[in-house]
Amino acid sequence: MAIVGGGDVDPALLRALSGRGVALVGADGGGDSIGAAGLLPAAIIGDLDSLSDRAGWERRTKVLHIPEQITTDFQKALYSTRAPVTLALGMTGRRLDHTLAALSAVLQFAPSRKLLLVDAVDVALAATGALRFEAAPGERVSIHPLLPIAFTRSRGLYYPMDGLTLAPGALIGTSNQALGGPVEIEPEDDTPWLLILGKERLWDLIADPE
Repeated sequence: MAIVGGGDVDPALLRALSGRGVALVGADGGGDSIGAAGLLPAAIIGDLDSLSDRAGWERRTKVLHIPEQITTDFQKALYSTRAPVTLALGMTGRRLDHTLAALSAVLQFAPSRKLLLVDAVDVALAATGALRFEAAPGERVSIHPLLPIAFTRSRGLYYPMDGLTLAPGALIGTSNQALGGPVEIEPEDDTPWLLILGKERLWDLIADPE
């Protein structure tokens, strides 16, 4: 499943996801982004203050109006759906407050579902626990802490993570590099963190890492 927000979204990527059988869910105005790509949302969820032609959408698909203002439309879409893998598009990049809100939602839901944030350049996998994946020599591998988190060991990175504690506002893991071949990153516990790779790795991350 892909939850689509009102930020910048690549229509070609939406069509590619739909072609692979990924259900597209609009978070409020994200329903319009799906429609602009020539596709029909499986559902539109939110407080609906940004959705155009609500009545027209209600004739074509399921529209779930959630008026509470305690959570964002992204959070509403997350707590109203279930999927083994959830992509989030159009949640970052256009407005800094929306980007920060998206990261907060990722921190909240990462322990309970596999969640990937996708923007124009990168894909960020919300991880809890160890990750193992293959990477090309020199490939950028960024590790970003959402909370303070200690790492036991790593393998296959130019800058090893062994014994490091990362934290927002302190040491972070931006722009590390892969040596080529298997990469292993092992934290001490299940505190959520982000693995950030280039957007071209999206299809790999949907299936892997383990």
